[in-house]
Amino acid sequence: MLRCSCSDSRNMHITIMADSETLECITEHERILQEIESTDTACVGPTLRSIYDDQPNAHKRFMEKLDARIRNHDREIEKMCNFHHQGFVDAITELLKVRADAEKLMGQVTDTNRRLQDAGREVTAQTEEVIRCRVQQRNMATTVEKLQLCIPVLEMYSKLKEQLESKRYYAALKTMEQLEKVYIPRVSQYRFCQIMAENLPRLREEIKDISMSDLKDFLESIRKHSDKVGETAMRQAQQHRTFNSAVAKQASMGHYIKPVYSLNERTHAHTPNGLLMDDDTGDDEADEEILTAQDLVDFSPVYRCLHIYTVLGDRETFENYYRKQRKKQARLVLQPQANMHETVEGYRRYFNQIVGFFVVEDHILHATQGLVTRAYTDELWNMALSKIIAVLRTHSSYCDDPDLVLELKNLIVIFADTLQGFGFPVNRLFDLLFEVRDQYNETLLKKWALVFREIFELDNYSPIPVETEEEYKLVVSRFPFHDAEIEKQDFPKKLPMSQSVPQIYTQVKEFIYASLKFSESLHRSSTEIDDMLRKSTNLLLTRTLSSCLQNLIKKPHIGLTELVQIIINTTHLEQACRYLEEFITNITNVSPETVHTTRLYGLSTFKDARHAAEGEIYTKLNQKIDEFIQLADYEWGMAESDGRASGYLMDLINFLRSTFQVFTHLPGKVAQTACMSACKHLSTSLMQMLLDTELKQISMGAIQQFNLDVIQCELFASSEPVPGFQGDTLQLAFIDLRQLLDLFMVWDWSTYLADYGQPTSKYLRVNPATALALLEKVYRGMKDTSKKNNIFSQFRKNDRDKQKLIETVVKQLRSLVNGMSS
Repeated sequence: MLRCSCSDSRNMHITIMADSETLECITEHERILQEIESTDTACVGPTLRSIYDDQPNAHKRFMEKLDARIRNHDREIEKMCNFHHQGFVDAITELLKVRADAEKLMGQVTDTNRRLQDAGREVTAQTEEVIRCRVQQRNMATTVEKLQLCIPVLEMYSKLKEQLESKRYYAALKTMEQLEKVYIPRVSQYRFCQIMAENLPRLREEIKDISMSDLKDFLESIRKHSDKVGETAMRQAQQHRTFNSAVAKQASMGHYIKPVYSLNERTHAHTPNGLLMDDDTGDDEADEEILTAQDLVDFSPVYRCLHIYTVLGDRETFENYYRKQRKKQARLVLQPQANMHETVEGYRRYFNQIVGFFVVEDHILHATQGLVTRAYTDELWNMALSKIIAVLRTHSSYCDDPDLVLELKNLIVIFADTLQGFGFPVNRLFDLLFEVRDQYNETLLKKWALVFREIFELDNYSPIPVETEEEYKLVVSRFPFHDAEIEKQDFPKKLPMSQSVPQIYTQVKEFIYASLKFSESLHRSSTEIDDMLRKSTNLLLTRTLSSCLQNLIKKPHIGLTELVQIIINTTHLEQACRYLEEFITNITNVSPETVHTTRLYGLSTFKDARHAAEGEIYTKLNQKIDEFIQLADYEWGMAESDGRASGYLMDLINFLRSTFQVFTHLPGKVAQTACMSACKHLSTSLMQMLLDTELKQISMGAIQQFNLDVIQCELFASSEPVPGFQGDTLQLAFIDLRQLLDLFMVWDWSTYLADYGQPTSKYLRVNPATALALLEKVYRGMKDTSKKNNIFSQFRKNDRDKQKLIETVVKQLRSLVNGMSS
C-alpha cells in the first residue's frame, strides 16, 4: 500500500509539473506572437529562432497557436467587413450620380468656350482689317506727297535703263555719276533711293559683265587657236635651226645669208601679236606665208574691256580676272591626254598648245600697259614648267619604243628653243633631257635585250666555218679577230667562236650609235657625250648582255657542247672590249687618257658569264653522271662476279672520255676542274649506292663486281683524260672507295682495327661508321647464304666461325663509332 501511495504521489507531481510547463509555454508563445505582430519584418528572425531553442515540441505547439491566432484574426476581419459593407455600397452609388452631373457640366463648359472663341475670332479679324485700311490710307497720302520730290530721280533712272538697253555704256556711266552726285542725295532719306543707290554698283557690274563677255569670247578664241599659234612658232624655231645649219655650211664655203629668225640673239623684232618676225619684212624666203598670232586671234576685245574697267576705276579687278582665267586655261593646257605617250603626235599637240599659250601671253605683255607683267609671266612659266616636267617625266616612263623617245627628245629641244626665243628660261627642260636620256637608254636596253636573245636563239654554237678569203675578211671586218696560227691555215678553216660573237659585237656598236643620237643638239661637250656613251655601254654590257648570257646558260636545252662554246665566245668578246673603247674614242674624239674618262666594264661581265657557264658545266656533268648511275642494276646477292665491269659504267666512262675531248678548247684550269668534279661526284655516287639504307644485304660476289667497276674508274683517272694533272691527283678522287673495298676484299680487319687513328694506317680514309654499315650488310648476306646451304654440314662450321669473327668486328666498330660520337 505504501509503495502504491508513493507511486501515485510521484505521478501527480509529474502531472503538475507538466501543466506548469505547458502554461509557461503558452505564455511564451503569446509573447512571441505579439512581437511578430508589433515588430518590423526584418527583426522577426531572432524571435522565430527562439522557438527552436526551447523544448523539442515547442515548434509544433507554436504552429498550433499561430493557426488559432490566424483564425481569430480572420473572424475579426470578416466582422469588420460585414459592418462597413453597406456604407461602402452607398458611397459608390453617390459617386456614380456625381460623375453623370460632372460630365454634363464639362460638356456645357466646352460648348460655351467654343462659341466664345468663334465670336472673338471674327471681332479680331475685323479689327485687323480696319487697322490695315487706315495704314494704307496714310501711306498713300504720304506717297503722293513725296513722289513729287522723287519724280526727277525716277526719270533719270529710267534714262539710265534706256541707255543700258541701247548699249550706250559710256553715257550710262555718266548718268550713274549724275544720279549719285546730284539727284539721289536730295531724296536719300527714302528707301527706294537707297535701293536705287544700291543698284547702281550692280548696274556697273552689269556693264562690266557685258564688256566681260567680249573678253570671254577672246579667251575662248585664243584657247581654240593656241594649238595653231604654237605650231606656227615651233615651225619657225625649227626653220631657224635648219637655217643656222645652212648658214654654218655657207660660212664654211665663204658665203653668208642674213638670218631671218634668231632665238638666242633675239635679232628679231616683236610685232603686236607677240610672234617673232625678221627685220627685213620684204625678204620673203619662206615657201609659205608665216601666220602671226594676230592673224589667228583678234585681240581687240581685251583692249576694249581693259579700257572700260580702267574708266570704272576697277582695272585691278580686270587684271586679276584676266590672270585668273588665263591660269585656269594654263592648267587645262598643261593637262595632257591619257594616251599622249602612245604617239609623237600626242606630244606635238601638247607642246603646240603650251607654246601658243605663252606666245599670246608674251604678246599681251608687250601690247598692253601692265595687264600682265614680266613677274606674272615668269611665275606662270615656272608653274607651267614644273607641271610640264612632271607630265613628261610620267609619260616618258610609259614609252617602250626608243624611236618614240628620240622623237620626244627632238620635240623637247625645239619646244625649249622656241620658248627661249621669247625670253623664258628653259634650263630645267635641258636638265629633264638627262632624265629622258636615262629612259631612252632603258628602252634601248630592253630593245637590245630582245636582239641579244634572238641572236642566242639562232646561234648553232659551233665554230664559224670559213671557205674562202672573202668570207674570212667579211667576218674580220665585223669582228676584230686576229690569230696568227689560224691565219696560216689553208681554206676551208674554222674560227673558234660561233656566229653570235660578230653579231653581238656589231649590235653593241649599233647600240652606241643609237645612244649617240640622243646626245645631238643637247649643247654638251665632247667629254660629257663620251661619258654618256661609255656609261650607257657599260649598262648594256653589265646588265642587259650579262642577264641574257646568264639566262642562256641556265636554259635546259643548252648542253655541254654549247656551254663550252659559250665560254669560248665570252673569251673573244672580252678581248674585243678594248676595240669598243677605241670605237667610242673615234666617235667623240676624247682621249682615253683623260682623267674623268669612264672605262668599259665588259671584262667583268664576260668573266662572270664564263664562271657561270663553268659552274653549269660542272652541274650538267654531275647530272649526266647521275643519269648513268640510275641505270645501274647490280645483283647484290650474286655468288661470284662476272669478271668484267658493268655495262652502265663503261658507257659512263666512254661518255666522259668523249666529253673531255671537247674540252680541249677550254682553258686548262676549267677542264681540270670539270674532270676532278666529275670524278669526285662519281666516287660519291658509288659510295652512296653501297651505303643506301634501302639496300639491306650484300654478298661478297657483289663486292667483287663493285670492285671491278671501281678499278675501271681508277684506270680512267690514270689515263689522264684531261692534261695537266700531276701524278695520281685524279685517282685520289676514288681513294675512299678503294680503301673500303680493299678492306673487304682482303678481309684485313685486324690491321684496320690495330692501326685505326694512326696517320700511317693503310685504311686511313675508311670511316668506322661506313665500314660498320657495309659489314652489317655483308653479314646479313652471309647469314642468308648459310640458310640456303645448311644441307652441307662442312660449311656450317666455317660460316659459324666467320660469323663469330664478324660479330666481334662489329662490336669493336660500334665502340669506335660511339667513341667518335662522344
